[in-house]
Amino acid sequence: MGAWTIQGKLPKLSKPVLIEGLPGIGNVGRVAADFLIMELKAKKVVTFFSHSLPHSVFVQPKNLVKLPELSLYHVRVRSKDVLFLAGDVQPVDERGCYTFCEELIALTKHANVQEIVTLGGIGLHEAPEHPKVYCAGSIPSIVSAYKKLGLKEELYGVVGPIIGITGVLVGIAGQHNIPAVALLAETHGHPMAVDPQGAAELVKVLQKRFGFSIDSKKLQKPKQDDAAMLAGDEESHEDRQQYIG
Repeated sequence: MGAWTIQGKLPKLSKPVLIEGLPGIGNVGRVAADFLIMELKAKKVVTFFSHSLPHSVFVQPKNLVKLPELSLYHVRVRSKDVLFLAGDVQPVDERGCYTFCEELIALTKHANVQEIVTLGGIGLHEAPEHPKVYCAGSIPSIVSAYKKLGLKEELYGVVGPIIGITGVLVGIAGQHNIPAVALLAETHGHPMAVDPQGAAELVKVLQKRFGFSIDSKKLQKPKQDDAAMLAGDEESHEDRQQYIG
């Protein structure tokens, strides 16, 4: 029941980094990852499916349906290989979350991934006007590296457990001596919230760290015409479900 079916394969990579952005608090991680995938024109290379994903299908154009899946996207930016983990859902149970993270870590170790970044939110009663971004990592050196980018460091005592793949992936990466960090943006804590402003703050941090040449202002002040952009590309992000992992 908890086994994962993996389709596709990674291209030849040189010291890549992995950035995860899935549904969660304020959906800031998912929105940020989808935005980066679109802006950087990343290509889907690997998909993951399991019975641990929600028991539902997504209705596609021409009235076709599609099972939920998680996907890895690849793009090369300034001579650096970048992988994005994106999707509409997270595993619905603890075993599914752990087995997926173990599968992903095995894949990333084989690809010699140098750094893992997960994206999530800190739920507040109201959406902040100027969201702060906090970090928590697998080893002291990566936490120090991100603090130098201006992130808040008083996370201990501010939040409880980091739930889902966003947290577990960092923990398991630490067991395998892979530098990993969770970036958490303040956002509205309502389970149906979609917060482009919090996502934009995450994107700004990633721009500083990896030198992405993109305009995060597209996220800060989204227009109605930008709804498709925030939902993702037509191929893989057509009908979004607000699923809290």
